Amino acid sequence: MGTIEKLRSELASGLADPVAVAGEALAKANGNAAKNVYLALDRDWTLAEAASLPERFPDAANRPPLYGLPISLKDCFDLAGFRTTCGSRFYAEQLGPAAADSWVAERLRAQGAVLVGKTHLHQLAYGITGENSDYRDCAQPRDPSRLTGGSSSGAAASVQEGSAVAAIGTDTGGSVRCPAALCGLAGYRSSVGMGDWRGAAHLAASFDTIGWLFRDLRDAPLLANALLDVPRLTHSADHTVKIGAVAEAFLHDCETPVLRAFDDFQARLQSLGIAVERFNSSIWRESFEIFAPIQAGEAAAVHSGYFEHFEPPIAERLAWGASISADDLLALRARHENFRRGFDRLFETYDYLILPCAPVGSLAVGADHSAARGKILRYTSPASLAGTPVVAVPLEGAGAQLIGRHGSDAKLVAFAAWLGERLAPGAPGSRS
Repeated sequence: MGTIEKLRSELASGLADPVAVAGEALAKANGNAAKNVYLALDRDWTLAEAASLPERFPDAANRPPLYGLPISLKDCFDLAGFRTTCGSRFYAEQLGPAAADSWVAERLRAQGAVLVGKTHLHQLAYGITGENSDYRDCAQPRDPSRLTGGSSSGAAASVQEGSAVAAIGTDTGGSVRCPAALCGLAGYRSSVGMGDWRGAAHLAASFDTIGWLFRDLRDAPLLANALLDVPRLTHSADHTVKIGAVAEAFLHDCETPVLRAFDDFQARLQSLGIAVERFNSSIWRESFEIFAPIQAGEAAAVHSGYFEHFEPPIAERLAWGASISADDLLALRARHENFRRGFDRLFETYDYLILPCAPVGSLAVGADHSAARGKILRYTSPASLAGTPVVAVPLEGAGAQLIGRHGSDAKLVAFAAWLGERLAPGAPGSRS
C-alpha cells in the first residue's frame, strides 16, 4: 500500500481527522530557506475546508478518493478568492482574485482534497530550474544549497517538506519530471489532451499537460484516477514486459552518478524478469530544435504585449517566439508530426521506454544555470513532442522517465505501481 493510500484509508474510516491532518500540513508549510514554497496560503481558509468535509461527505463508506488529503496547487490554476500569479508580480497586480475555481481546483475539491495553498513556479511556467526573480528562487526544504528544479518548483518542495502529500503540477517540457528527479520524488505527467484547462494559464497548448508530484509510485493509480478518471488497472506479472532504453550515445553529457543510477535501474528491472534493450534514438537528436521554437511561438501568443514585464531570459524567448514566421512554424509542425510518428513506432517493439529525467542530479543555488535549460530539455522534449504520458521514477540521486504510448496512462501508472511495490525498501529487487 502506498503512503497516500494508507492515510486515505485512515481518513475515510475516521481514524484520522481532516482538520488535524490539515493542521499538521500547514505547520510544515514554507519550510525552505526563502519561505516561498507557497505564493498564496490562508491557514483559516484551509482549516475551514477541512472542517467542512464530514458534512459534505457524511457517508463514510463512500467518501471520495482524496477525502481529507492535503494537496497543493500550482499557481497557474485559478482558485476562487485567490490571485493567480503564474509566478509573475505583473500578473499578480493586473489580475484580481479569481471569481471561480479552475477545473482542476473544482475537481480536487469535489474529490475531497484539502487545498493547502498555491505553490511557487518558475515565471510563466517557462523554465526548468525553479529560479524566479519576482518571488525568489525556490530552494529545496531538505537542502538549502539545491534548487528544486522547475517549473513546478513549489509543488515539489511542498511534497518534500510534508505540507502536501501530493502536488498538482504542469509539464510542458519537463516541469513535473525535472523537479521530481532533483527532489527525489515520483511524478506523473498525463497524455496531452487529458483533463480540462478551464481557469488555467497555458504556456504552449500543443505540449501542456497536467500532472502530479508525490512520494510513492504505488500511489500513482489513485492520483491519476482521482484527477483525470484514469481507470484503475492492475499490472499482471504474467505479462512479459519489454522496455527500450535510450542509446548510450544519447547519454554523452550525463553526470557519472546519473549514469550509474540509470544503469542500476536497468539491472533492477532485469532482476524482475523485464527485458531491457537499447534502441536507436538517433531521431531524438532533433527534438529540442523542433520543440523550443514551437513552444516559444505559442507562449508569445499567450503573453503578447507584456514581454517587457518578465525576466530578461523569458522576455527574450518570447520575443524570439513572436519573430518566427508562420511559414517557419508550419514547417516545424510538419517536422513535429514526423517526429511523433517515429516515436510512436517504437511502441510496436517496446511496452515502455526509459531514459534519465535529466543529465544532472542537482542544480546549485546561486550558480549560473543559463545552459541548464537546453541540456535538460534534450532529455525531456522527446516525450513532450510525442505527447505521451510519463512517470518519473525516483532513483538514488537521479530520476528515470518511464514513458508509455499516448493514451496508455492507465496501463503506465499500473505498471509503475507494480514496479514501486517491488522496488520498495525490503522488497525483492530493491537495493535496501
